[in-house]
Amino acid sequence: MPLRDLRVLTVDYHGFDGKVHSGPLVLNRSVVEDVRSVFLRLYRARFRIKHIALARKYKPNAHRYDDKRDVTASFNCRPATGNPGSLSQHSYGWAIDINPIQNPYIGTDGKVLRRAAKPYVDRTIHAPGVIHAGDVVVRAFARIGWGWGGNWSTIKDYMHFSATGR
Repeated sequence: MPLRDLRVLTVDYHGFDGKVHSGPLVLNRSVVEDVRSVFLRLYRARFRIKHIALARKYKPNAHRYDDKRDVTASFNCRPATGNPGSLSQHSYGWAIDINPIQNPYIGTDGKVLRRAAKPYVDRTIHAPGVIHAGDVVVRAFARIGWGWGGNWSTIKDYMHFSATGR
């Protein structure tokens, strides 16, 4: 992805501490205005986000799923999770992961990507930052035509929203 096609969008959000914070999302320039409208809806709905920050550099041989790093992030040039032969939609600035501990990635074998996310496999939990089918987060992204990983049939990636639906 050429740098000329990326933009930094700084958004306000309600943190888990109840305070208003701002954080950066690096996005493909073609989706910036749509994503701005999504985060404005989330802000107005007072949806809680733990922390928004730049994604960490991808390190294929490291323990990249740090249980302590619960960060909402967007652009990250890396392979797709579980599919090393394909680039992630994050590599194009077309995807955002929201509250990855509260909204886990669950593989086809039922394994959860981060140990700290295991309590949130139970999707009946109503806790700050948890995304549920049909809630304000899913509706806001659907309104701009983005797909949700919580709707996938083989794996579940409850944190993941993308312009392509992948």
